[in-house]
Amino acid sequence: MKKIWILVLLTVVSMSTFADEGMWFLMHLKRLNEADMQKKGLQLTAEEIYSINNSSLKDAIVQFNGGCTAEIVSGQGLVFTNHHCGYGAIAELSTPENDHLTNGFWAKSFSEELKPKSLYVRFFVRMDDVSKRILSLVNDNMSEKEREKIINQEIAKIEQENSEGGKYVVSVKSFYNGNEYYYFVYQDYSDVRLVGTPPNSIGKFGGDTDNWEWPRHTGDFSVFRVYGDKDGNPAPYSTENTPLKPKHFLPISIKGFQEGDFSMILGYPGRTNRWMPAAGIDQNVHYAYPAWVEASKVGMDAMKKHMDKDQAVKLNYASKYSGVANYWKNRQGMIDALTKHRTAETKRKQEAKFQKWANKKANRAQYGNVLADINTYFQTTNEKALHDNYLIGMIRSSQYAALPYSIGNALKQYTGANEAKRQEMKPNLENAFSSTFEDIHIPLEIDVLAAELNLYASKAGNIAPYIQQLATQNNNNFQKQIEEAFAKSIFADKDKLTAFLQSPSTESIENDPLYLISKSLMDKYREQSPELEALTDQYQAAYRKYIAGVLASNPKGKYYPDANSTLRLTYGSIRALPADPRNDAKVNNYTTLKGTIAKYKPNDEEFDLPKRLMELYESKDFGRYADKAGYMPVNFLSDQDITGGNSGSPVLNGNGELIGLAFDGNIEAMAGDVIFDPVLQRTISVDIRYVLFIIDKFAGAQNIIDELKIVD
Repeated sequence: MKKIWILVLLTVVSMSTFADEGMWFLMHLKRLNEADMQKKGLQLTAEEIYSINNSSLKDAIVQFNGGCTAEIVSGQGLVFTNHHCGYGAIAELSTPENDHLTNGFWAKSFSEELKPKSLYVRFFVRMDDVSKRILSLVNDNMSEKEREKIINQEIAKIEQENSEGGKYVVSVKSFYNGNEYYYFVYQDYSDVRLVGTPPNSIGKFGGDTDNWEWPRHTGDFSVFRVYGDKDGNPAPYSTENTPLKPKHFLPISIKGFQEGDFSMILGYPGRTNRWMPAAGIDQNVHYAYPAWVEASKVGMDAMKKHMDKDQAVKLNYASKYSGVANYWKNRQGMIDALTKHRTAETKRKQEAKFQKWANKKANRAQYGNVLADINTYFQTTNEKALHDNYLIGMIRSSQYAALPYSIGNALKQYTGANEAKRQEMKPNLENAFSSTFEDIHIPLEIDVLAAELNLYASKAGNIAPYIQQLATQNNNNFQKQIEEAFAKSIFADKDKLTAFLQSPSTESIENDPLYLISKSLMDKYREQSPELEALTDQYQAAYRKYIAGVLASNPKGKYYPDANSTLRLTYGSIRALPADPRNDAKVNNYTTLKGTIAKYKPNDEEFDLPKRLMELYESKDFGRYADKAGYMPVNFLSDQDITGGNSGSPVLNGNGELIGLAFDGNIEAMAGDVIFDPVLQRTISVDIRYVLFIIDKFAGAQNIIDELKIVD
């Protein structure tokens, strides 16, 4: 089916309907984008989106806990983001007796809101270009290490100059692989509390099966609140803190929209590799990603066996499992999309044009060899990429791949310290032990580590020498050996670790079976020969020059840098995919509650539904949130340029009003992190009308509705 509609789409689409590529800096909107955006339906000015001196849209957009995006939607610091972005905090606040992840949660007052241990939001204050200042200090005659040292020293000065004595967090970031530098000023708020979440059967409806797929029917949202001190400044959690009064919050539109309507997204896209050369794509498709996918699946299977047996274990590992599963499907989707669309071949054609330009006499000395150096690097590191991604998959799934090494090194420092220093370190170590073992389930960790080591030893090639030694002894079946290691190790038991503090011994750490395994893995991961270090330096210089050369070869081009978790704006329109018989919608740019009910499978982990939701559907009790055509909208499609980190980003109409929350992309355009596809690229969002319907009609949380500025 997918092959058929893709061919149809490629046949009928016109250039006028192509998606708008680009993740744009807000400070450049006036120069690069304002006129085009207004022509397509924006009713705001660039100043109303980004202003340093006046409140603007950017003041309502926050980075959520370092990995997602969220938006302020009320004058009392109320925050909307995705359910999967709040997943870890919701799981942490859940117990088998009060299982908010499974059953949902809705605070009826400020006093009922729940504070997770660690959660923060980051407000963007301003940014500026410091490229000339930094790049004037370096030259091509320097080694990469010399260059890096000088740049880092200047970055430290810039960050200190703009922090206002610690009031702000300042980050200087490289763009175009070191060809430009900008600093960003932020303000962090750490008192963030859970206000509401739908049950998992709504917030994660469709599970891994529907992940990255369309049509979708997921209520992927959660609600939090930001608190500050009485003056509105950031402050640690306190019962004396009050809800934040933001500089700006987003009004919410329930007017609906239609095909072709302008829309835009502001958020914190995490990472793209649009400048990645063909050899890098080949490495990912044939070496790195397959290893990541296989290692992730092995870890998931081992985790799930234990999670299905015990609800407490399921809650404790829900966030870890979800993160591994998300990237497992993402990486497989990347392999399929990059292969199907021959992305490396497209890149090679671009590189051939660049090489022709680089071979010209005026350019040859600077750019003539850069592609050759880049290709040499990837050809030399293909096998290492395979090894490292099996190891990365293990580290992401198994806490015990890295944990004993980390704790063990801290204990070595403790052992080598004098008595006064030990007394200073001891409380922190004891707290770390308690925190670490609070959620660990040792039988699960044994099975995950053993399964990952079995895979690593059999598939990863040039593996860690100590692991190879063990594999030779156990005939590549680590299960019994890992069970024995956990039984003997101090790192598998909080009481043993605590007792160690009374009579510390470096020798006992260095001979500990789990420490030996963990150390060998981490040493191998960090291993870098002088030859590889020199090759990496050569590659970094060549890649930087390659991008500089592309920019120089077409100075009138309209460029944007790769995503790197800095605030960006992307714009486009509400845009359908070709008709799909799996979707009951009249236009395949939205889904309905009818389609949600059609997927219902009683007692199925992915497709079960709450009885209350089905009752609301049967009675057609949609309140003010139904579309004017009578249906209850759930998810919708638009064609903005987003990636991971944009989860939870606001989808806004031309008036700057919230119409949805972005939560996913479509698997057909999974190559989008490497090459933008103007035909296939889609953003999948939860319709804000469905969010409000769940809050109001399903949960009865009128107190939340009353806070919002709703535009009919």
